[in-house]
Amino acid sequence: MVLEAWERSSTARVLPPARPRKLAKVPFVELADGRLQGVVSSGSDIERVYVSSVAAGSYAFACSTNNNRPCGGARGSFCNHIRALINEAVLQYGAERVARYLKVEIADDEPSAHAIADGMSSAHPPQGDSKAAATVFSRFLRHLAYLELAPSTAPLPEMQWFPPTRAVA
Repeated sequence: MVLEAWERSSTARVLPPARPRKLAKVPFVELADGRLQGVVSSGSDIERVYVSSVAAGSYAFACSTNNNRPCGGARGSFCNHIRALINEAVLQYGAERVARYLKVEIADDEPSAHAIADGMSSAHPPQGDSKAAATVFSRFLRHLAYLELAPSTAPLPEMQWFPPTRAVA
């Protein structure tokens, strides 16, 4: 598919997920700000979510509730929320891309979520701070707000970062 010049300059290309994933357990996952980060649903309370992250390179991890209470399982090692986040990141972006972004050396020819988590865990990563949790949760809420909009081809005012390059007839 050949894109016109204005299409290449005015749109962001979105890569399709490596594999389809269900959003109930991990509704939001991203590779951003030097971290794998996202929102993970609680297994015990439907009204609680956790904001989890793993830093690239150092593998420092953080996990806390959306109101900044620490995760009880993230004491000295990755909790189940972080492992679920890694699994969903591999489904969303592919194992190679996740491993490359997080700077994980994997001996296997075919990296997997389990191999990535084990590779990071074996480095005995430190527990990081949860300062980024508010930003990550805010991004998640922003994404939810877009789901409430009716489908439309009309431009969204907050998405108009650049002036139009041509008039639409």
